[in-house]
Amino acid sequence: MQRVTDYVTALQQTIEQLPKDEIMRVMDLLHSARLDGCQIFIMGNGGSASTATHFVCDLAKNTRKEGWPHYKVIGLSDNMALFSAYANDEGYENVFAQQLANLVMPQDIVIGISASGNSKNVLNAIALAKSANATTIGFTGFDGGKLASIVDINLHVNTDIIEHVEDIHLILEHMIVKALRERVYAEAVTQVLLEDIQTPQ
Repeated sequence: MQRVTDYVTALQQTIEQLPKDEIMRVMDLLHSARLDGCQIFIMGNGGSASTATHFVCDLAKNTRKEGWPHYKVIGLSDNMALFSAYANDEGYENVFAQQLANLVMPQDIVIGISASGNSKNVLNAIALAKSANATTIGFTGFDGGKLASIVDINLHVNTDIIEHVEDIHLILEHMIVKALRERVYAEAVTQVLLEDIQTPQ
């Protein structure tokens, strides 16, 4: 029982340290990307690849609202044929950058998820994204690694417990998607109310 209590208590303490202002900035950027038709790319390795895939799924499906544009979101960890081709022929460190090179445009958003912040393939892709004038976001843990210092916004989970980092990265993904969905519904209601007020009786 004590191990369960210790895990939960430490997790709660780490959650309390999350950078709330930066989380709000990410929500605003993703909402604007939806309205502007910008692409969103998400990537990670291992457990972070699973979180990236989950994020893509939720952002694409769980934010839909009739009359609103859908998210143009692409998971860079998901096409195993392409992923393994780049890894085999051009090195694992280039699997994300080479996919981005074909697709990324200015004002797109590129999200790199890396607990250590030092995954070479994520760092290379972020560098390419920045050279293309895309906005870059990191989900990091531990001390943030190199990723924390090169992205435009870093959502840092301040712990060296890898399980907690991955837990909270998934919490952040769910938190962001839920907020984006609720924002669209709130704005849709506001728009209807304004139209009713402005319509002559």
